[in-house]
Amino acid sequence: MAQPRAGGYALTALLPPLPQIPPKIAAIGDYEAFAQDRIEPGAWAYINGGVGDEWTLRENTAAFARLPLRTRVLRPMHGASTTLNLLGADLATPILIAPTAFHRLVHRDGELATVLAAGATGTAMVVSTQASIALEDIAAAAAGPLWFQLYIQPDRDFTERLVRRAEAAGYGALVLTVDAPVNGMRNAEARAGFALPHGIRAVNLEGMHHPAPGPDGALLFGTPLIESVPTWQDIAWLRRLTRLPILLKGIVDPTDARRALGCGIDGLIVSNHGGRTLDGVPAAIDLLPAIAATVAKRVPLLMDGGIRRGADVLRALALGANAVLIGRPVLHALATAGALGVAHALRVLRAELELAMALTGCRTLSEIDEGCLFGRRHV
Repeated sequence: MAQPRAGGYALTALLPPLPQIPPKIAAIGDYEAFAQDRIEPGAWAYINGGVGDEWTLRENTAAFARLPLRTRVLRPMHGASTTLNLLGADLATPILIAPTAFHRLVHRDGELATVLAAGATGTAMVVSTQASIALEDIAAAAAGPLWFQLYIQPDRDFTERLVRRAEAAGYGALVLTVDAPVNGMRNAEARAGFALPHGIRAVNLEGMHHPAPGPDGALLFGTPLIESVPTWQDIAWLRRLTRLPILLKGIVDPTDARRALGCGIDGLIVSNHGGRTLDGVPAAIDLLPAIAATVAKRVPLLMDGGIRRGADVLRALALGANAVLIGRPVLHALATAGALGVAHALRVLRAELELAMALTGCRTLSEIDEGCLFGRRHV
């Protein structure tokens, strides 16, 4: 995956992070307005923009409103719980922090603040290849489960070294992103002229050999970048390379899901990359049921994209997910109030999920199914 170009400006927040959570923040979506005042406009466009006309970006959130819930009453709630074990990790809720790049764009402590909040709330964090803090330093600060998100780079030897670093640092799984071999055109980012400020870089990719430029006149096809994109052979190579569980992130087609299972993959993540790669792809929640039917509970199935409420988490679980990942809202909370903001956002989601479970009559996560959705199968 290509990185933003290096810039020539110093990163200064418009407003400093807040020392406490304002009473006006009652839902994770409320963080967005506070965050925008604290993030440089180019960085804001980079974080929040989608590709093309941003139809997929909008659909990711809008699609949840097309899934009304079904209330069930007088159900026993003794011993109710949101806990689960996912690939050996004990989690407080089925909510993980999605891999997002360059947390230092929004807070001076970057991923170190995010991982602090993750540990305080029993949340697993998936650390991006393009983190702005070394993966070893994030692991040293962690008090909970960590997974490492990986892009297979054109430099395969460097990719292997990156895997070995994640293993040595104690990461519990690899999340291989497969839907972004090249970047789409994010217009808001281009219009804002975003470039990474001085002092912020993808530190985990330092020392990597980059492919040579393409021939004169080449746009994408015929360039070393496109000719070195990963294939299913690379999935088999990675599976032989490591004993860590491997999840493929970016699976949206049942045929690809079936092939991934045949490769010995340990989990799948339904994702359209937050609307950042190919505009026109359906919302992630709309893609989930077909993948769930193909997987048939043989491996854990996760999804990300558009989740803004605890009730959205329940909707995703009702359609076959074991857990979900949250991306942009974590960065908004981080920009607003640092680790405190991220921990608060995660607790708000958990509280909303518990309420939604109670009102749909679900005592445990295993009781959540399509019967929780109005108009679907009744139980």
